[in-house]
Amino acid sequence: MPENQDNEKSIVLLSGGMDSCVCAALAAREGETAAMHISYGQRTEARELRSFHGICDRLGIEQRLAVRNELFAKIGGSALTDQTISVPLVSNNSGKPIGAHIPVTYVPFRNANLLSAAVSWAETISASRIYIGAVEQDSSGYPDCRPAFYEAFNQTISAGTKAGSEGGAITVLTPLIAMKKYEIVTLGMKLRAPFDLTWSCYSADDIACGVCESCVLRRKAFLAAGSSDPIPYTGEAIQA
Repeated sequence: MPENQDNEKSIVLLSGGMDSCVCAALAAREGETAAMHISYGQRTEARELRSFHGICDRLGIEQRLAVRNELFAKIGGSALTDQTISVPLVSNNSGKPIGAHIPVTYVPFRNANLLSAAVSWAETISASRIYIGAVEQDSSGYPDCRPAFYEAFNQTISAGTKAGSEGGAITVLTPLIAMKKYEIVTLGMKLRAPFDLTWSCYSADDIACGVCESCVLRRKAFLAAGSSDPIPYTGEAIQA
């Protein structure tokens, strides 16, 4: 059951991954929460959608909206949406830190599109907060996961919405953005976030590959947190 409830309604952008799951657990504790999931032609979209519904069920989030955006699959440019671009694998011996460059798994301006949809729904259902599980540190270096982006986007919401013009406010919240991945795991364990239902792998939808950037970041986070990741992996062992 939610704790510390207030009278404001929230929307959580719930991909089905680890970070958005923790955000959903946080939002559900704060009060009335709706969840939005946007499939966009990514390789594991069916698996992520299943995680979305499973997490909502576990957290008691009844109001949910799952939609599909055809844009990203049509424009390509990302290994997540273009089958001609291989998902890069991470080697323990590569010597190149994750996040040192913007990888080919970056989906061009994705979070702006996802947030725009969430803001439109927020105006419709009178929600004042939008949670998104963006993380700047220990991430893959995506530019739309930086604090400056969300500061600017909140200004755009204020200037470009009916709610903003009438003196109200819709605010994007990024509670995890400055946290390390292992700290997110620790927080999720405290919140009893259903990590067993989440999916982070970029390429596989049955057993996680264990060697894409997203899998490696997740596995290292659980190791650093001293916790056991509840989903199975193939691939090489990961060093903390």
